[in-house]
Amino acid sequence: MRIVIAGGHGQIARRLERLLATRGYEVAGIIRREEQGDDLREAGAEPVLLDLESATVEEVAAHLQGADAAVFAAGAGPGSGAARKDTVDKGAAVLFADAAVRARVRRFLVVSSMGADPRHEGDEIFDVYLRAKGEADAYVQGLDALDWTILRPGSLTDEAGTGLVRLEAHTGRGPVPRDDVAAVLAELLETPATAGLTLELVSGSAPVSVAVKSVAGN
Repeated sequence: MRIVIAGGHGQIARRLERLLATRGYEVAGIIRREEQGDDLREAGAEPVLLDLESATVEEVAAHLQGADAAVFAAGAGPGSGAARKDTVDKGAAVLFADAAVRARVRRFLVVSSMGADPRHEGDEIFDVYLRAKGEADAYVQGLDALDWTILRPGSLTDEAGTGLVRLEAHTGRGPVPRDDVAAVLAELLETPATAGLTLELVSGSAPVSVAVKSVAGN
C-alpha cells in the first residue's frame, strides 16, 4: 500500500510517516525544500520535492499515480500571514484533492482543525485560518470521487502520546499530543468504513484502535 502525504515535513506528518513505514507501507512525503529530504528518509519515507502553492493539478496528480491513499497534512504554519492561509490551508488542500480525483486515488484524509468553519467570523489571523480550513473541508466533503475522512484535532501538544483518545463527531475542546493524532490517522487509513466522517479528536480514555472502530460506519 502506497500513501502520499502532503506537508511531508510537518510535525504530525513525520510522526505518521514513521508509523506507516514501521507497519510496512510505502510512504512518500511532499516537501517544499530539498534540505528537508533527510528528515523524511530518516522517518522511512520517500521525499517528493514539490511546491503545492505553485504546482498544477497535473503535476501533483503525477506524484499520486498508483497511490492507495493520500493525506493532506500541510499548513502555512504559525507566523504566516492571512495570504498564506488562503494559498496553503485552503488552496493547497483543494489542489491536492483535485489531484487525487484526477489520479483516481479514492482514500483521502485531511488533517483539519477543531473550529474549522467556512462561516467563521473575524479578521484576526486565527479567524482567517479557521475559515480557510473550513472552506477546504467543505470542498473535500463535496467530492463524490473521494472516500474522505476529515480529522479535526484539538490543541496540539508535543507531550508523549498516551494512545488514549476521544474521537467523535463533536468532542468539545481539549488538548491532544501530536503522537496520538498520527496514531489515529494511521488507524483511519486502515479503516475504510470511516469514509464520509468528519471527526474531532482530543485526549480521552479509549485506546486509538477502539476509538476508531467505534466511529467506523457511523
